[in-house]
Amino acid sequence: MGIVINIDKAKTIAHEKRREARTLEFAPLDIKATIPSEATAAEAARQVVRDKYATMQTAIDAATTPDEIKAAMP
Repeated sequence: MGIVINIDKAKTIAHEKRREARTLEFAPLDIKATIPSEATAAEAARQVVRDKYATMQTAIDAATTPDEIKAAMP
């Protein structure tokens, strides 16, 4: 018998990693968003990050195998 992976736990771990990666990408944009001359561009960049991670979240939620989860990760 091989290793059995609990897919729900794997998804939970993947979502935690996804949130960590998203937070790291947001950090420099959060600072720029407070600078009036850069706020508009920073918000546009933040939306790109939001969209990227929303797509990733959907892919993780839809995954049925560990390989599909890995493929969805950054």
